[in-house]
Amino acid sequence: MSLASVKAFFAQLQLDIPILETEANTATVALAALAHGVEPGRIAKTLAFKLGDGRAVLLVARGDARIDNGKFKTALGKGKMLSTDVVAEITGHPVGGVCPFGLAQPLPIYLDVSLQAFDEVLPAAGSVNSAVRLSVALLEQVTQGQWVDVCQESPAS
Repeated sequence: MSLASVKAFFAQLQLDIPILETEANTATVALAALAHGVEPGRIAKTLAFKLGDGRAVLLVARGDARIDNGKFKTALGKGKMLSTDVVAEITGHPVGGVCPFGLAQPLPIYLDVSLQAFDEVLPAAGSVNSAVRLSVALLEQVTQGQWVDVCQESPAS
């Protein structure tokens, strides 16, 4: 169902973005990078947080990035990662397939500046064996995401 919601989301925006489905499970950054033949940083992981004000938000960051708690608090306030069951409920996507497209409910989307190290990235597409390949500029446009700096400096960047 959630892969279908991603397809419907792209169709609604009149975007012809091919969804890359694999036989392999791509639920982790390492598995996705291997399946798609890219470095782990190019996998755009989507994380869900509950902020101190009670809002749920999504953060998309490069696959090999780690959250910097101090930067996160400065940019977004206090936050806590959501449990897998809550993530699936609010996004409509299973953990491992969570993406900022075709969401079950509108959520604020933040894009970490770590993604800007790449011309193209591969976020999941609503299932544990799918992704899309798109430019960072198109990711920003499609998600209407707001740029933030909440990750640690990556040695690979």
